[in-house]
Amino acid sequence: MTLKEFYLKYKKDINHAIKSALIEDSAYNDVTTNLLFKDKPGGGRISATLVCKGNCIIAGVDIFKKVYRKIDRNVYFKSFFNDGDKVGNKAQVLLVKSSLRNLLIGERTALNFLQSMSGIATLTSKFVRKLKFKSAKILHTRKTTPNFRIFELAAVKTGGGDFHRLSLKSAIMIKDNHIKSIGSLNDVFDELNSRSASKRLKHKLEIEVKNLDEVQMVVNRGKNLVDVVMLDNFKPSDVNNAVKMLKNSGFKIELSGGINLKNFSKIQRKGIDYYSIGMLTHSYKSIDFSLEF
Repeated sequence: MTLKEFYLKYKKDINHAIKSALIEDSAYNDVTTNLLFKDKPGGGRISATLVCKGNCIIAGVDIFKKVYRKIDRNVYFKSFFNDGDKVGNKAQVLLVKSSLRNLLIGERTALNFLQSMSGIATLTSKFVRKLKFKSAKILHTRKTTPNFRIFELAAVKTGGGDFHRLSLKSAIMIKDNHIKSIGSLNDVFDELNSRSASKRLKHKLEIEVKNLDEVQMVVNRGKNLVDVVMLDNFKPSDVNNAVKMLKNSGFKIELSGGINLKNFSKIQRKGIDYYSIGMLTHSYKSIDFSLEF
């Protein structure tokens, strides 16, 4: 799915989230603006410049615009950078023209979306640049901020990463807690085979394994059933063996667990298709921006 397709698919959710963010900030009841401009309902139509205050991969320019379009249908923009561009410190990103009142009440909400999304895109791009095998992909996880996931995942995509499981209904992912709860990995396959025998699974199926014995069980029982095998917190030597076992049987492989910028180069292996990295959306540093009048 492209970023454009993602935005189109979740257009309704994005608009709802922006509306909720403006309500959260009481944007339409700004007591400061009401006090200073009570005799000037429009506050005068002026231009303001969005300035980046750090080096980054910018993400959220389109969302920034959507915030102001929610407030003012006639707002004017002149863009100098687009989502995914590399932006330098003190660079002018875009020019926005609206009433002074509208610019003031939407300022913080619009900037909050932009600074978080740009932080995620910038971190993601650092991992992408470190990829040794270009056929592999960097994926997000579901370790996201409640009610902000759509924007965080869009930022990962903007930074060069790719979409993973968007929600619980997007794909079947059998993790360690599922396996423990049902009994064992062998019990999981008994259940899967009994269900798939009568009805073909409609979703992609991924399963998490903890050791080489479980890898062997997937090889023995998972053909034509399991699409992706997640190697979670595997030792480097075990990763090598697991890749050989799984690739010979045609499975896609995902590596996950404790991946960071320091260890990423060492843990990469030819044959791994995906690296899912939680820190993309839980340990990024926001990029500072300002709207200068």
